[in-house]
Parts: sequence; structure tokens; C-alpha cells
Amino acid sequence: MAKVFIFPATSLILSDMVERWGHEALGAATGIRERIQTASLDSPPLQMTPEDPKKGLKYAAVEVPCGVRGRMALYGPMIEEADAAIIINDADLSFGCMGCARTNELVMFMIRQQQGGLPVLDIKYPETDDEGFAFVSQIKEFLTGLEGDSDD
Repeated sequence: MAKVFIFPATSLILSDMVERWGHEALGAATGIRERIQTASLDSPPLQMTPEDPKKGLKYAAVEVPCGVRGRMALYGPMIEEADAAIIINDADLSFGCMGCARTNELVMFMIRQQQGGLPVLDIKYPETDDEGFAFVSQIKEFLTGLEGDSDD
């Protein structure tokens, strides 16, 4: 089972597809679930600890807007943990919205700069039924090709 970072990280559809083919999806739902289930978290609905801004500084400089650092405190560790990534370009908002263009740029940069050459499926969101079938087929082919790549 490989750990696959999904982009957009809020896409429940993409997360479900990754899990259906036997892998662990790393996305916003995973990170937020961990924060909500942590008993020591004192600040709902923010779900942030005093350590989160410090974690964000590892991925984004102090001059970067605080929202980017906060998001990177969530996404950065997931990207580092990932065995692979799926990037969906030009996705419809209903497929999953990341909400911050600067964070998106930093996430893309981190994925492409990941040490060890992270396997990445980089595809365009489908606009027709035929493209939709090809879209799902490409994702399935990529995910089945990852079997056995992870130590888990």
C-alpha cells in the first residue's frame, strides 16, 4: 500500500478512488481528521496548536502570508510522507477546491522537488464523458502500478 498525496487535497472523489485501489490517500480530510480527534486540541474550530505556525515556517518563509504557512503546516508533512502523488489540473470547484493560489504553487513546487523522484500522475480534469472514462482509467493504471512500491 502506497501513501498517495492528492491534489486538490480536498477532493473526496479522488481520495475515494485512491482508497478503492488499495492505497492510503493523503489529503485535507486525513489531516483535519487527525486534528479533530486529538484530545489535547484546545481551539476548535481553528484546529491549530501553537506549534503549527512553527511547522509552517519549515515550508514557507516568515514573509509569506500566514494563511499559506498554516496550510503548509498541514500539507507539507503529507507531501514529505507521500510515496506518490496525483495532481488534477483545472478541476471543477465541486471536485475539490484548495482555496489559495499561493499555497497551490508551493504545493506543486514541493511535489516536483521531492527527493527520490516522487511518482506523479499529472492530468487534466475531464470535460466530456469520454475524457471522464479516460481520466478514471489513467488513475486506475497509475495506482495499480504503485502496488508493492511501499514498505507498508
